[in-house]
Amino acid sequence: MKLTVVGCSGTFPSAESACSSYLVEADGFRLLLDMGNGALGEMQRHIGLYDLDAVLLSHLHADHCIDMCGYFVARYYRHEGGRADAIPVYGPEGTEQRLSTAYGDVPDDKCMSEVFDFRTLAPGSFGLGPFTVRAERMRHPVEAFGFRVEHGSAALAYSGDTGPCDALDTLSADTDLLLCEASFTYGKEDIPDLHLNGREAGEIAARARVGRLVLTHIPPWTDPVTNVRDAESVFAGPVEAATAGAVYEL
Repeated sequence: MKLTVVGCSGTFPSAESACSSYLVEADGFRLLLDMGNGALGEMQRHIGLYDLDAVLLSHLHADHCIDMCGYFVARYYRHEGGRADAIPVYGPEGTEQRLSTAYGDVPDDKCMSEVFDFRTLAPGSFGLGPFTVRAERMRHPVEAFGFRVEHGSAALAYSGDTGPCDALDTLSADTDLLLCEASFTYGKEDIPDLHLNGREAGEIAARARVGRLVLTHIPPWTDPVTNVRDAESVFAGPVEAATAGAVYEL
């Protein structure tokens, strides 16, 4: 299983990275976790525009899903030989309506479903290509999910956006890699059920006995060096901040 960081900035793109988007590949199947601001362009550095097989959207904040509007244009209007075949798009309830509203001028209220096979997320496990995916509700102001993606003996967990919660510990248990948001700075921001800081991410990694911790969704105004240091103070395994274009083989 191969993980490529397409974008990792939180809230809005930084000068170095698009917003949240992560490509997971195995056995020729290409799964994208989130498609935030700027991710559609960056994705094309790694795969062709029409090479995706499925998309998982953790939640419907713009920095995790808004480039799906541009991707709709590419698949609906600009695919050679007609509209591209519909690919599965898993998201919270109301994903199709939210994206249609964000686009603002769709030909009709069902046209997005001609190129996106929308499927509503719920807690639990399901097969997706060669992967087994487990989704669990996270703690965030809107309906949000974290994911565990398994292939063979390899497993990774992705937090999406969340405050501390038992469900993230469960998803992360004994994974090879935890891709964990760390938007806040320890000792500076403390807003319940919104985001994690570096120390909290490290504590989750330690409890879950993960192999590697990669901090992501760090906004442009937060110092990643501080968050990595705070995570390392409580987690003995390898810790690093996600960077656009980074590749991990699991």
